[in-house]
Amino acid sequence: MKKSDFHERMNRLSEVVGSLLVDAFHYLALFAIGGAIVWSAIHAFIGMMGAGRASIDDILLLFIYLELGAMVGIYFKTNHMPVRFLIYVGITALTRLLVGDIATHHKLDWGIVMVAGAILLLALANLVVRYGSSRFPSNPSSDRA
Repeated sequence: MKKSDFHERMNRLSEVVGSLLVDAFHYLALFAIGGAIVWSAIHAFIGMMGAGRASIDDILLLFIYLELGAMVGIYFKTNHMPVRFLIYVGITALTRLLVGDIATHHKLDWGIVMVAGAILLLALANLVVRYGSSRFPSNPSSDRA
């Protein structure tokens, strides 16, 4: 066996083992993140049940968990990070902040305008991402790049 043949075989073996290890970590991390989301959502829901009511804040929190879970599921199936879902989480979190701030302080100030402006910016970012993904779709052959 030549030295170059041995080197080529070692390269192929290292690629196979490396790919296997990366995939194993990928799936393990996805299951851990998904489990943490489910655990947190159940904990929040049990807290609502214990309180005997669910505020709009609580409901928006459940929507955040739902969006995070959907994001993990999509990433698990497609190996693509759905950036739009991160934007949705941001919009929902800011909406939750806005509703909670108004319910607590009962006054209108520039903070409310700034949060509303941030929600508008995220909505525009979502529009740009959607337009970009429809106009310039990703190349399926570059999934694992």
